[in-house]
Amino acid sequence: MQEKKPTLKRQLTMLNMISIAAGAVIGGWLAEAPYWFSVTGAGAALIFPVLALLLIPVGLAFAELSAMLPFASSVNVWTSNAFGKTAGWYSNWMMYLVQVVEPPMMAFIFITVINHFLTDPLSQTAQTLVAIGICVLWYIVSNFNIEITGTLSTVFFFSMVVMSVFVALYFFFSGHWSWDNINWAVEGHKAGLFPKGFRGIFIAMAVFSLKYIGFEMTPTMVEETTFPAKKMWMVVLSALVIPAILYLFVVFAIGGMAPWDEIASMSMPEPELVNKLGLPGYIGIIAIISGCLHAFTTLMGFWTSSARLIYGSAQLNQLPKSFMRLNKHGQPWVANLVVLAFSIFFCIFSGENWVQYIYAISCTAAGAVYLISCLDVMALRKKHPEWERPFRAPGGNALMILGCIISVWIIIGSILELDLGGYISMALYMLVGAGLSLYMKSYRKRHPGNEPRVLTPADIGTETSEL
Repeated sequence: MQEKKPTLKRQLTMLNMISIAAGAVIGGWLAEAPYWFSVTGAGAALIFPVLALLLIPVGLAFAELSAMLPFASSVNVWTSNAFGKTAGWYSNWMMYLVQVVEPPMMAFIFITVINHFLTDPLSQTAQTLVAIGICVLWYIVSNFNIEITGTLSTVFFFSMVVMSVFVALYFFFSGHWSWDNINWAVEGHKAGLFPKGFRGIFIAMAVFSLKYIGFEMTPTMVEETTFPAKKMWMVVLSALVIPAILYLFVVFAIGGMAPWDEIASMSMPEPELVNKLGLPGYIGIIAIISGCLHAFTTLMGFWTSSARLIYGSAQLNQLPKSFMRLNKHGQPWVANLVVLAFSIFFCIFSGENWVQYIYAISCTAAGAVYLISCLDVMALRKKHPEWERPFRAPGGNALMILGCIISVWIIIGSILELDLGGYISMALYMLVGAGLSLYMKSYRKRHPGNEPRVLTPADIGTETSEL
């Protein structure tokens, strides 16, 4: 009897995927909102929906490519077909960076919550150890059925949306919300809506794209969905539209409660505003629970996506086949272990200014991935017009060119936010990618028959047949 080839299990429904993607996008504003206000004040409320609209071309590029080439390796396969295997590897390596820095970021949000209830906040060393512990805990959970992740994401997503809207509505009608706070101005400051002027808007339009990172993760789970890949555009657009509406509503709710620079100096604005203004304590507790659910759905989604990128690279023989090993629950336990190792690395090196650090490094990588994906669409339309496209992005190449322009904007703005440590860590990360590529060349010499594969539409349904 022929041994059954390893495959991922199709257990994620459309609702699961929307919850995972939109839940991951929403992320943890509980602890990130101060950074938003420090960059551009309450004007962030307006920037978020505009940014969502500008990212639609990129989202539609992902939708077209994932419908045509529905593989877990996503951008790796797309770019390999468009520009060659080397370009495919490095685009995938950047995509992996976008995904893998999120779990440790969410772990630090949990630590912010813990510190809120402590008289003496945890030391930097203690915070790092707790963050690592949270990542280890999720590594254990991640090795069970993907259905667990899908179900938890769905329950948490709807719960956190309801709680977030409730807290925001309470703020609006609390008697403390005032438009004067948003328009607040003192000597040396501009209006609270955009206190940093054009530079703040420029930076925000770039780094706030991190708050939409998540829509691009959907193709990495396409081999585990129960619906046709041609419907992935619904998931992608949901992951842009739903968060945009929620960000607009919540940021204005928070911004009207206090001057922008006061909010920027807080650790967790919602519960701190509740305490300062003497509002009922349960409002702050609901905000904290909601924030924790935000962080947890983000951690789950990005961890899953990161592991699939490693699994997909092994599918293409760009990493050893051992990275495709699945446990009895159909989970890539070796790939999960790699994600844990990288999560621990970023927990250690994020430092005290972890929000700005991870925002900048993530968005620089995301801009590069978005740019190459839009270029992939145009290149493959010209190179393989005969390939079936179950979903085709409207607007022709003009829409993709717009996507390229937005991607370059994100790259430039994000680079401006990187400090020296960010440049060094980015360079080290790319050196690791180059080292892995060289290692695989040596590996193939010692293990003939492991040449890199390039999956095409003809391989749909048979991704693991050669393995």
